[in-house]
Amino acid sequence: MIREPQILVCSGVLYPPADYRHPGAQIWQAMRLADVRRPRVCLIATATGDSREHITGWYERAGSFGDAELSHLTLFTQPNVPDVRAHLRAQDVIFVSGGSVVNLLAVWRAHRLEEILRECWESGVVLAGQSAGSLCWHLGGVTDSFGDRLDVVADGLAFLPFSNGVHDDLGDQPRRTSFRRAVGAGELPAGYATEDGVALHYVGTRLHEAVAVLPERHACFIEPGPGGSHRETAIPARLWMP
Repeated sequence: MIREPQILVCSGVLYPPADYRHPGAQIWQAMRLADVRRPRVCLIATATGDSREHITGWYERAGSFGDAELSHLTLFTQPNVPDVRAHLRAQDVIFVSGGSVVNLLAVWRAHRLEEILRECWESGVVLAGQSAGSLCWHLGGVTDSFGDRLDVVADGLAFLPFSNGVHDDLGDQPRRTSFRRAVGAGELPAGYATEDGVALHYVGTRLHEAVAVLPERHACFIEPGPGGSHRETAIPARLWMP
């Protein structure tokens, strides 16, 4: 039976509080959405340049949440599996790391992953990811892929018909201001932003709910306002933890 298409897009916890006990809890959330006893979960870490350190740490975090069949896909210097399409189509969850969304999109398109991942999504494989792994499924967002200055990227995979803002926390997080400015100026379409520890769960292309691994965190919907301004609507996030 084919499940409904689902995507879980996350802002990871950049600065965990001292009492945070569940690193990798957003991986657990994605596993739960698959709703199978022993989920097959594949990491794609292209945005990190297939960092061995990141992949090793992901196995440790994902493996702490019970019985699952874990794997990863690397593309440098060549794919580590003989048939990329077959491997990804066989998964219950595909989880995409943070890193450079610009490099991720370029490498994926060179390897034709865009069409493979759309096939996976439409067949019921849960797509998920953090930061760059959140932005990639949308129309675009703001990124530091080119340098410390934040730039607009507007050529995402567009599985979801919105822009996306990650790490949208109050204080000194410049992504928050840059994302709103880009939406107000018409450089990006309306979209959803998430504070650290918050994820958006889409069913099809509809936002089903926001969930969080930290208390009192929020998402919001940002849309253009008059004269280059923006309007925003807060979306409470349900705390959902292992």
